[in-house]
Amino acid sequence: MRIGSAIFLIAIGAILAWAVAPGLIPNVNQAMIGYILMVVGVIGLIASLVMASPARSRRVSESRTVVDPNTGETVTRNESRDAGI
Repeated sequence: MRIGSAIFLIAIGAILAWAVAPGLIPNVNQAMIGYILMVVGVIGLIASLVMASPARSRRVSESRTVVDPNTGETVTRNESRDAGI
């Protein structure tokens, strides 16, 4: 669920809970459905914000040392990158 769809669920839930006249849909408690939609929207909004937030930066560093067979020179290569990418 993305941020936009979470906000949409919150808005639809608020409309059903507070703005629509009770009894518009027979045998259905519109206010309860509205509250449920708002709760699901808030949970989705929180989850999408947590997923979109920058995670802790995990850096991986590697060091490789190789001896060049032609010249006998030692070559060291250091590489640093983000984990998970």
